[in-house]
Amino acid sequence: MPPEPSSDESENTPKEVTRIGSADDVGDQAHGHGTGLTGPTGPAVDDAELERLYAYPEPLERPWVQAHFVASADGAVTVHGRSAGLSSPADKKVFRLGRDLADVVLVGAGTALVEGYRGVKATEVRATRRARLGLSPVPRIAVVTDRCSIPPDSPLITDTSVPPLVITPAAAPADLRDALTEAGAEVVVVGEHRVDLRAAMSELDRRGLRRVCCEGGPTLFGGLIAQDLVDELCLTVSPLLAGGDAARVAFGPLPHDPFRLRLVSVLHSDSSLMLRYQRDR
Repeated sequence: MPPEPSSDESENTPKEVTRIGSADDVGDQAHGHGTGLTGPTGPAVDDAELERLYAYPEPLERPWVQAHFVASADGAVTVHGRSAGLSSPADKKVFRLGRDLADVVLVGAGTALVEGYRGVKATEVRATRRARLGLSPVPRIAVVTDRCSIPPDSPLITDTSVPPLVITPAAAPADLRDALTEAGAEVVVVGEHRVDLRAAMSELDRRGLRRVCCEGGPTLFGGLIAQDLVDELCLTVSPLLAGGDAARVAFGPLPHDPFRLRLVSVLHSDSSLMLRYQRDR
């Protein structure tokens, strides 16, 4: 979901941190070697430390996909059809940070339309941080759509300072692709009948967009998992039992085997957990 602008970046910082040790520190509880935790809690995390925790690795020689999701304690990714009911001030801070650090925001068309996406505004990111990191003033939006289903009058196209990328396959209707191009979007064709996500990553790489902040939805995330394109998952667990029939964070084809993740940081604030995992390659 799009983050809300904030005039005070410090007031909603998560207050405590639990660290997971390195591979050498992690014990085998079954053999009496400890729990693998380097400490139960820690001090408040300031902006500098938060940036360090969520920073992309340097140097990057390929696109690095950092996915951001919020889900209820029972696994729902929406309440009444949207993710806003699951979020918290601290989660929104981490979500905004994801955009601050990214070259491009990758999102599925369904999520972009339901959540009311538009171009990223300069007021939604910290200009000083982006300038210090050598990033463009705002990240681009890249929308993935198998049917080229973004209307030309969508705020994604009309309310933006940077032309969005619309990533779609060759089978998408040519008239819709042409209409989006005329409206100002950059249409990127990859794949025949469905978007080829590996080819999409190559197109982002060719444009120098290697810090990829994926904001969902579940179908796009599931496709990225199936192609082993996810490097990092930033998952906020909201202290709610949502019930109902809401989707889970990922939906799509099964990979041959589940991919192993490594827990690299845990923050908590007001009963919300902010978990950060990296692909164990």
